[in-house]
Amino acid sequence: MQFPFNRIFTGAVASLALGASLHSGAHAQAAAGDYPTKAITIIVPFAAGGNTDVKTRLVALQMAAILGKPVIIDNRPGASGNIGIEIVSRAAPDGYTIGMGSFGPLAVNPSIYPKVNYDPKSFVPIVLLEKSPLVLTAPVDKPYKTVKDVVTAAKAKPGSLNIANAGPGGAHHLSAELFESAASIDMVGVPFKGGGPASTALLAGQVDLMFEQTGAAIPSIQAGKIRPIAVTSAKRLSTMPDVPTFAEAGYPQVLVSNWMGYVAPKGTPPAIVAQLHAAFVKAIDHPDVKGRIVSQSNELGGGSSKEFAEFIDSESAKWSKLVKERDIKIE
Repeated sequence: MQFPFNRIFTGAVASLALGASLHSGAHAQAAAGDYPTKAITIIVPFAAGGNTDVKTRLVALQMAAILGKPVIIDNRPGASGNIGIEIVSRAAPDGYTIGMGSFGPLAVNPSIYPKVNYDPKSFVPIVLLEKSPLVLTAPVDKPYKTVKDVVTAAKAKPGSLNIANAGPGGAHHLSAELFESAASIDMVGVPFKGGGPASTALLAGQVDLMFEQTGAAIPSIQAGKIRPIAVTSAKRLSTMPDVPTFAEAGYPQVLVSNWMGYVAPKGTPPAIVAQLHAAFVKAIDHPDVKGRIVSQSNELGGGSSKEFAEFIDSESAKWSKLVKERDIKIE
């Protein structure tokens, strides 16, 4: 009688493999259950002191209190956010490196740059922090008071109007491109190295128009230095109740928000993502964070991780289509 050696050997290997699998699964569950055991780092792919950095630091203070561990901010600016978000994509998927993802790196840059060194799908969306609408503005000494005024002037002399932006590929720039496409007009984009220099040029009357972040524009609007023409939000803003939306002006396509939210490297355990999501939602609801966001006419984030993932997908599809149609490139 021969022993079924192959069958016994195979069964032994299977038993060992099953044991290893169960051990690995138990270890992963234990790791998720113990999380966090050390400091968490949030990588911000923009410079310190800017809007993204300031709000991330406000959230980090609350996260540290909620999770009971330090939350460190690591600024990695450069290439419109590409450098920092690439670092996040390559980090260990253990919940200790989180990224601040946003409009540019997650929805626009993969289409507009000839090459990015990360896969936009190599992240697990955690939660949306905010959506920031923009407002089309003009110096008060310019004749443009309504969207119709701008469209009429642009069609009368194509290429005669110039519009400032904070750099190619950003929300300011792409809002103008979207408006031009929707209204079938042609304006001259004037890129600056950041929103500050662009706003300064607008205040000095060196440019005709600019799509500005509402939070940045409100002080100059209230001081009577610039005129708001229309907002890119779905509804009128409580801080600018007399300013119409682009939809009201006849251009519902011009719906833009410069959004941001938190992502983890792909492969981060679902239990850890869920724990982070719960902590972030609680932090976003804190009066200090909520007050800062709402005071700038921004829409408060939150929602589920799935909703954030679906939103990113819809934004990617929208902007990649526009980039292709308008042949927008960054060399």
